[in-house]
Amino acid sequence: MLVWFLPLFLLFLLIGLPVFFGLLAAPGILLWLNGQEKDITLLYRNVYNGMDSFPLMAIPFFMLAGELMNRGGITMRLVEFSQAMMGHLRGGLAHVNILSSMLFAGLSGSAVADTSALGSMLIPAMEKQGYSRKFAAAITAASSVIGPIIPPSGIMIIYAYVMGESVAALFLAGIVPGILVGVGLMVMVKIMADKYDFPVATKKHSWGERGQASLKAFFPLLTPVIILGGILAGVFTPTEAAAVAVAYALFIGLFVMRTLKISDLPDVMGRAGLTSAVVLLLVGAAMAFKTVVSLSHAPEAMAEFVLALTSNPLILLFLINLLLFAVGMFLDAGPAIIILGPILGPIFVELGVDPIHFAIIMSVNLTVGLATPPMGLVLFVASSVSGERVEAISKAILPFLAVEIVVIFLITYVEEISMTIPRLTGFAN
Repeated sequence: MLVWFLPLFLLFLLIGLPVFFGLLAAPGILLWLNGQEKDITLLYRNVYNGMDSFPLMAIPFFMLAGELMNRGGITMRLVEFSQAMMGHLRGGLAHVNILSSMLFAGLSGSAVADTSALGSMLIPAMEKQGYSRKFAAAITAASSVIGPIIPPSGIMIIYAYVMGESVAALFLAGIVPGILVGVGLMVMVKIMADKYDFPVATKKHSWGERGQASLKAFFPLLTPVIILGGILAGVFTPTEAAAVAVAYALFIGLFVMRTLKISDLPDVMGRAGLTSAVVLLLVGAAMAFKTVVSLSHAPEAMAEFVLALTSNPLILLFLINLLLFAVGMFLDAGPAIIILGPILGPIFVELGVDPIHFAIIMSVNLTVGLATPPMGLVLFVASSVSGERVEAISKAILPFLAVEIVVIFLITYVEEISMTIPRLTGFAN
């Protein structure tokens, strides 16, 4: 009977119950109907146990670092740097939007923060230059999914925590796929710019002007270097790296750039705390949900079902990508990873797929789901920032989603895209 927990959970989502309550109510009801009251106690105790983890402390720290940098005007410097480099191209502001997302990804690792911070600046600017509001919101939402792919990444921290993988290896494996998504989106913008005669944002900057913009963005761009360099050199753990990122953001905001005030800190910490609380509550609920997954023996049943379809790993990877894409339409990336990772991961490792490679396939696919209709979270954030309807943004984003789907299959079938850097640095076999 416990195997019905997943259909019941999906039913709760369809009737509009928040994910956190659905993750707890579905298994709780079935345990009660099954007469397993002791397991109900275990279920709800695991909500706290799921959050009580040192590695997960990296998530609120990275959230806080992103908020500090956004409030301190660092986002604006990244946009100015991107505009100096790419603003002269046709469709310049769309290219600037994508490049800014790639740079911002190295600071916050959050698609929602990316959409909110960059969208509030670039969507009005793009509209003034003649872009439709729905297109501006769509390219902002589509490029924001790069945030959790390029390190640091909150969802990769969650995956590493759940599956016992190396955070450093996952961070390194996400670099090339994240860049590939960005380049793919730029190619699509170039095609659309030529077809629809998009405007040029600015005149071509001289190398001197580009140098000045680079100097202004130097300290923000140093953040991912400090984070990754410290982790790879063994100076600090990923959680300690997140705390270092906060200290660095505070230092450059208060003393170097002097764009952050002490009076800004309560609001910044409140916003970061609220966002972190939502993420950690979802992680806790999903870890409790995972308890019932193991009690129901669903992983074993799923493995038997999948392997009965075919033993060809290439075909199975294709089918799993379709499944993950469908899941990403309705479920946030973090809970989806915690629920499906322990079920799907061992199946593909047994078939010879490298666990780091599969982690990237799953993480990128579910991250793209954040921008996928009908329930993509960043679509709603982009709608809130732009004032455009979600339905209109959903139609405008389809060409960019097509690019991201192509990239997902490239990552899936060309293992070297994600595995070369981890192997060169000794973090993968």
